[in-house]
Amino acid sequence: MSRIAYVNGQYVPHAHAQVHIEDRGYQFSDGVYEVCEVHDGHLVDEPRHMARLSRSLGELRIREPMSSKALGHVLRETVRRNRVRNGLVYLQVSRGVAKRDHPFPKGDVEPAVVVTARSIDPKKTAKSAENGISVITVPENRWERVDIKSVSLLPNVLARQAAEDAGASEAWFVDADGFVTEGSATNAWIVDQDGRLITRPAEFGILRGITRSVIVDLAAREGVEIVERPFTVEEAKKAREAFVTSATKLVTPVVKVDDSVIGNGKPGSISSNLRALFYSQAELSS
Repeated sequence: MSRIAYVNGQYVPHAHAQVHIEDRGYQFSDGVYEVCEVHDGHLVDEPRHMARLSRSLGELRIREPMSSKALGHVLRETVRRNRVRNGLVYLQVSRGVAKRDHPFPKGDVEPAVVVTARSIDPKKTAKSAENGISVITVPENRWERVDIKSVSLLPNVLARQAAEDAGASEAWFVDADGFVTEGSATNAWIVDQDGRLITRPAEFGILRGITRSVIVDLAAREGVEIVERPFTVEEAKKAREAFVTSATKLVTPVVKVDDSVIGNGKPGSISSNLRALFYSQAELSS
């Protein structure tokens, strides 16, 4: 079956989907996006994704293209047309099409909306979590407003490619003081020797991940202590466990950072348990 994309009000064959050459998302990275997991036909944590989308649009002063309810309908219809039971739905909103100029376009420019969906084999992601992944560290070189989920991701792309080149699955950005900020597409966590979860506060310097927020709530429910503070690369290497979280990876244990093996080199019990319990805390909507 051919894939279908939603582009500015129309559902079109994925192979023929296109945006205008002067779309500001294309020319200036002047747009934002969200990636929502589809689990057993349900959108995972849709309200949180819609709230974060609204915040990102507000921070960039981009008009919301439609109501959250209408946008939710588009997401579901795109998922339905692509027959996705388990996978991802991607949503992007740019400032729209206008003559190429750096200032915001004058007048009432319609935001551009693109939605795609694709299936992912859950057995593959489960296998990755079962074995654990390795990460490398790279210098933090992104702009300061990473709290906005913008489509300007070139530093993330380069970091992820560096990980691929090194045979790793993810790269962690490290700031000038030696503290881990976050991954190229994930939030970063460690478990200290006392069994406490440690992750950088989401107030500045990282994106407030939706999966991260679910894990914070899940840990509180399960009585696992969380300490929100920066941690160093050296702390990570000496940690009892480490893991990453995202809509695509859920909770995936990290068993190696650079050349250092974490713990006994196998996924730890705390991160594995959080992954197993994830959907009991996440909000699933049809």
